[in-house]
Amino acid sequence: MSDAVIFRGVSKRYGQFAAVDVIDFTIAKGTLVTLLGPSGCGKTTTLRLVAGLEHASSGRIEIGGKDVTNLSAAERDVSMVFQSYALFPHMTVLENACYGLRASGIARGRAEAMAAEKLALVGLEGLERRLPSQLSGGQQQRVAVARAIVLEPKVLLFDEPLSNLDAKLRRHVREEIRGLQQQLGLTVVYVTHDQQEALAVSDRIIVMNAGRIAQDGTPRELYEAPRNRFVADFIGDANLLPATLRRTGATEAEVRIGTLSLTLPHRGVADGAVLVAVQPHSVRLGAAGEGLAGTVAKAAYLGSHREYEVALPGLAHELFVVAPVAQPLAAGEAVGVAFDPAGLAVVPEG
Repeated sequence: MSDAVIFRGVSKRYGQFAAVDVIDFTIAKGTLVTLLGPSGCGKTTTLRLVAGLEHASSGRIEIGGKDVTNLSAAERDVSMVFQSYALFPHMTVLENACYGLRASGIARGRAEAMAAEKLALVGLEGLERRLPSQLSGGQQQRVAVARAIVLEPKVLLFDEPLSNLDAKLRRHVREEIRGLQQQLGLTVVYVTHDQQEALAVSDRIIVMNAGRIAQDGTPRELYEAPRNRFVADFIGDANLLPATLRRTGATEAEVRIGTLSLTLPHRGVADGAVLVAVQPHSVRLGAAGEGLAGTVAKAAYLGSHREYEVALPGLAHELFVVAPVAQPLAAGEAVGVAFDPAGLAVVPEG
């Protein structure tokens, strides 16, 4: 089978401004790939380029082995679930779900049967005659998904689909989206600015910055082995500490963080000044005098864990730390700071 979506040197310019600046990627059939990044990074423009709502200034876009670069949205065999859901308020759930089928000329009876099947698939059986205003936010989201998948598109697009939901419902709906994608083998391009959401649902994540791809990889690769400072700073809550690296072997190096010396994979980074991305859960707080000298600046109890900000006077930095609740520390308390090497990654300083 040919790959579902391929970008070859694609750019989108508005005058002199490059919203998308010469990007290449491949999204294989049956996978969910997230475009992740801060506001203005180019992720939504990239999604609209897949959809045909924007047209590339240069480069080539393929969907299912077909060159769609200059085709309209209607000719691309894709469906989009919008951030606002875009449901028709005067139509029932069933009418909303079969709207695309009816618009394409399919007879009402067959369209309604196909739509009812997809509504049952997303857990809305029995709600077909309700209006959108009679549904919860999560149920409205499911109607939008059913309306999109009933067309059986080659590619399903999600534009910030959970941004209108509260935190608890977001977790539930993202699990539903992921489960449905895997059950049906859908090819999905998913846009979000929420790192946790991206880590939870994706086969791969494409991190974007200033219209370019900063890194493309699995959630674990991006979290544990960020390629550069931007990705290390954006994914999760990593602390970036200044350090000095000296290679000692083919893969390992001595890395000094203040007075502390560690052996870490150098990951191809040259000797000299570097940064070490330190995940909050990999910081170990102990008695003063052990490891780096630190002082608890802030402490917060969050039920399942505690969060601390620890000042490191010798480095003029503060660490964000996630720790168990069993041994609480108070603001102002002196501590020793050590690290679990498994949660550290060397990245270039620049």
